[in-house]
Amino acid sequence: MMLIEETTVPDAALPVAEFRAHLRLGTGFGDESLQDDVLNGFLRAAIAAIEARTGKVLISRDFTWTLTGWRDRAGQVLPVAPVNTINQVLLIDEIDMESELAGDAFRLERDSERPRLRPAGSLLPMIRTGGSVRIAFTAGFAESWGGLPADLGHAVMLLAAHYYEHRNESSLSDGSMPFGVSSLIQRYRVMRIGVGVAR
Repeated sequence: MMLIEETTVPDAALPVAEFRAHLRLGTGFGDESLQDDVLNGFLRAAIAAIEARTGKVLISRDFTWTLTGWRDRAGQVLPVAPVNTINQVLLIDEIDMESELAGDAFRLERDSERPRLRPAGSLLPMIRTGGSVRIAFTAGFAESWGGLPADLGHAVMLLAAHYYEHRNESSLSDGSMPFGVSSLIQRYRVMRIGVGVAR
């Protein structure tokens, strides 16, 4: 399985001015935008970290997901949420010949935790031995920063500020998040229950 981010978060969607105010950086100086690229980088890093921890896409963008077999032909769970649209389902055989599945042959089952690709009939089509399927979809809570749930937006600000304030330290490589950030994103984390597993 391979998930590829086809489009990135556009610079215009990043709240650089709000982040500068959050950090209480000086304003009114002619060179106040000199740090914008640095602030942009910390915001992107914080977004990526929160998306990785929660399995949720914050700002809408396009993805392709390639897999070599269905886990369940009655409905394949997609790797991230929330999924807004499924744009294409492409079957690829063992000699790389591609055939697009008709749009009326599948549907998106929306779910905040586990969205699924569902067949219009009873089962998704067979994937041939040595073949694969490529699913193109758009996922994300919002097109722009203002559309994000407030707690997720605040978590990004807190984590980006943490990265900014500790940017010269080398002891932050354990991947831990500040308590405030962990608390804000906790309800968005996927609950996995199994033998010896609960998250």
